[in-house]
Amino acid sequence: MRRSWKGILVAFMTLTWSHALQAQNGTMGYEYLSIPVSVHSAALGGLNATLPEDDISLVFENPALLTNVSNKTLGLGFTSFVAKTTKLSAAWAQNAGQRGVWSANVQYFSYGKMKETDETGTEIGDLSASDVSVQGSFAYLLTDRISGGVTAKFMFSNYASYNAFAMGVDLGLNYLSANAHTSLSIVARNLGGQLKAFHDKHEKLPFDLCLGFTQELANAPIRFSVTMDDITHWKNLNFIQHFIFGVDVLPTQNVWIALGYNVRRSHEMKVLDSSHWAGWNIGFGINIKKLKVGVAYGKWHIGASSIMGNLSYSF
Repeated sequence: MRRSWKGILVAFMTLTWSHALQAQNGTMGYEYLSIPVSVHSAALGGLNATLPEDDISLVFENPALLTNVSNKTLGLGFTSFVAKTTKLSAAWAQNAGQRGVWSANVQYFSYGKMKETDETGTEIGDLSASDVSVQGSFAYLLTDRISGGVTAKFMFSNYASYNAFAMGVDLGLNYLSANAHTSLSIVARNLGGQLKAFHDKHEKLPFDLCLGFTQELANAPIRFSVTMDDITHWKNLNFIQHFIFGVDVLPTQNVWIALGYNVRRSHEMKVLDSSHWAGWNIGFGINIKKLKVGVAYGKWHIGASSIMGNLSYSF
């Protein structure tokens, strides 16, 4: 088992680092994939790949976390983003034997209606633009403490009369301690590329390699999370700007309250030495038997706030 794990880890790192080197050049697209789907993850700063929760929306953050999700769970999500853009999501998870779980997922991002003009600048009507990502995920308990997961993505973009197509893969590993108080993850998201471009110039997927750590205190209902994000890209970023910090308060087994801080977003949104609270996020969730509801609020930009909602039900 130890030898096989060394092989899996070497293959994982070789694939992700080689892809990261290739992704350093070229135009970056499909940034909507970086907008969190999970309310809980968003409340903890915008990215969290280690939460040991029965939360189907976390499959969008780390497919390895799918092993924590109850059989036959349906999840729905909504995000109001900047400039009247919106993101919708849906996911269905079901067991595959005693150690596996699969899910079918979809993300839809709408840029709303825009004015269409001709070459002279004359308005000739309205146009719409949207992105859709159709996904399939599978996770498996490799050992009693370690799970691995993979997500395959098929991305379709339609901007007025133009369209594009891309394919990508997420790979994740998660370690969860026996008491579920300690969780460690490594995730490579958006490996792949564009197969059909709008024009001749192909865009890169927003590749992201991240490390995560979550620790719950033994004698208090408090849980801390630290995520190191985008660790293959260092241009124009210092060390601390790769970190996202979050804290959960768990007053009961069915309620959570979370606060997060994204160092990089706060730095990038700073104007006149103030980020106007950009980078800070807050949220809460409640479980009522098989029903789970969560809401989060954050500022992704100094000029606009974002409201997110998740709802899931286990049949």
